[in-house]
Amino acid sequence: MKRAHAYISGRVQGVFYRSNTRKKALELGLTGWVKNLRDGRVEALFEGEELEIKKVIEWCHQGPAHASVDKVEVLWEEPTGEFETFSIQYW
Repeated sequence: MKRAHAYISGRVQGVFYRSNTRKKALELGLTGWVKNLRDGRVEALFEGEELEIKKVIEWCHQGPAHASVDKVEVLWEEPTGEFETFSIQYW
């Protein structure tokens, strides 16, 4: 088990980035969450197998069709196993 905390910058709000991230994470068997930040970025926390996390992070660099990703920052952390699924969080 691994855990990655990602911050995605660019045109990533209002383009279904969160819902598509959730769909991709669930397809890969990951748990965690994704949310919009007030500064225009998207924040995501992924837990699961390292290879699957790397796949979703690779996807995050492109995102859904109408997104324009400038930067993806990833911080690797110790997994906690606290999540049962992957959800969208709101402020």
